[in-house]
Amino acid sequence: MAEPQSRPAELHGRALIVVLSALMLAMLLAALDQTIVSTALPTIVGELGGLAQLSWVVTAYILTSTVSTPLYGKVGDLYGRKRIFQAAIVIFLAGSMLCGIAQNMGELIAFRALQGLGAGGLIVGAQAIVGDLVSPRERGRYMGYFGGVFALATIAGPLIGGFFVDHASWRWVFYVNVPIGVAALAAVATVLHLPRYTVQHRVDYLGAALLAAGAGCIVLLATWGGTQYAWGSPQIIGLGVAGVALLALFVAVELRAKEPIVPMRLLRNSVFRNASAVGFIVGFGLFGAVVFLPQYMQVVRGFGATNSGLLMVPLMGGVLLTSIVSGQLISRTGRYKVFPIAGTALMALGLFLLSTMRADTPIALTLVYMIVLGAGLGMVMQVLIVISQNAVEYRDLGTATSVATFFRAMGGSLGVAAFGAIYSNALTSNLSRLLPGFHLSGLSGGTGNASPHAIALLPPVVHGSVIQAFADSLGSVFLFGVPFGAIAFLLCWGIKEIPLRTVARSGPPAAAGTAPEAASPAVAGVGATSVEEP
Repeated sequence: MAEPQSRPAELHGRALIVVLSALMLAMLLAALDQTIVSTALPTIVGELGGLAQLSWVVTAYILTSTVSTPLYGKVGDLYGRKRIFQAAIVIFLAGSMLCGIAQNMGELIAFRALQGLGAGGLIVGAQAIVGDLVSPRERGRYMGYFGGVFALATIAGPLIGGFFVDHASWRWVFYVNVPIGVAALAAVATVLHLPRYTVQHRVDYLGAALLAAGAGCIVLLATWGGTQYAWGSPQIIGLGVAGVALLALFVAVELRAKEPIVPMRLLRNSVFRNASAVGFIVGFGLFGAVVFLPQYMQVVRGFGATNSGLLMVPLMGGVLLTSIVSGQLISRTGRYKVFPIAGTALMALGLFLLSTMRADTPIALTLVYMIVLGAGLGMVMQVLIVISQNAVEYRDLGTATSVATFFRAMGGSLGVAAFGAIYSNALTSNLSRLLPGFHLSGLSGGTGNASPHAIALLPPVVHGSVIQAFADSLGSVFLFGVPFGAIAFLLCWGIKEIPLRTVARSGPPAAAGTAPEAASPAVAGVGATSVEEP
């Protein structure tokens, strides 16, 4: 084995700010493209056709970005995060350019899948590289900013998409990624220098394929259930059976693999296991509920799409404030357990408060409820990443980051589906109770277009009852999320608080078949072949 080279100096000052800014830009792009296309879809269909394939423009992106995250984390651990992150940026930019020049719906869906494949690497890579650059003790303050990026993307996506549709072309929804992505790529290439270790690898391709296929079945089940197909249809049942069987095979393969995509030792780590479970439940309960806030603003309160997006700003403000403040406090005190406990409690409270909203609830009070929910979210999401990274050995940093992100994404996908089913059933029941014989399929000349505009045009004698039915149904949705917040709150008490390490790198990754390394503040590169990534 060759002699180790000296460890590259860690970044500080302006160089660190440049790299972190590039990482946040890359993550912003990936998170933004989950929502930016939503307001452009009607225009896209009008130009390209393919109304029956409309949902695939969103589904293809979510599917590939979700199932690719564990593979990116593991490959980054094995071959160096910088080059894998750069590859993800290139894939994302290629997909964005191709989406912009798509000439039919089939091409757009395929290119969105390619774009999502790159996005999975952007989200995981950005968070894992932060783990390379700064110690867990200092990481909290920076991860708080990354939490703010997610909040910004959630709110800004539909607004930016609507702006481009109204003032330019829907194709700029994708073209806008290019200059930002190129800037991030240039900053990473010139300023970021990470160690790359020379060890023997055997990539678990079978495990990666089984995980991708199994997770893909679950995501499709969550996306299509109750919309494209009935929950009891052969397609949905088949996806469920296939998903469970493939994931069971995946676990069996991982237990025997030399270089598993998801090492089972991670799931035997109680801190990592609890943090991942909290992330899954938070994703399930929170994302499932937040999706329906614009529905309340537009249908029940009568705001337009742009104004309803602006009214979501308090939610983003709550996330941004507590993400930054909790990150700063974690870095100063080294204590983190209190934040997910307080955050999940606030989330449960926020969801309960939202469940009390009716058509006559003062809008100022609604905004306060949203701030409470956002404040809870800001204390939890990125802190869980820090907890997961700190609980594992350095060789598993990328894998732990990707698995934690994967659990959160899967929870979000399943949550949206479950909450959608609750909403649909509650709305049907409430309409039957308040307006016997009335069906939404009668709107807009029998087209079934229950849009806010169509509902607003209903006769006054019907309109009030329909609005009440929608408000009551949305209340049921938010109330359904409260127990999940409570479960996450209880799980947080079981997270053991491990002192945050004060060094970024605790040693090189181990070669296949070697004994595990202790998570200690050893200098990376000692006793292993190390070179600096170009």
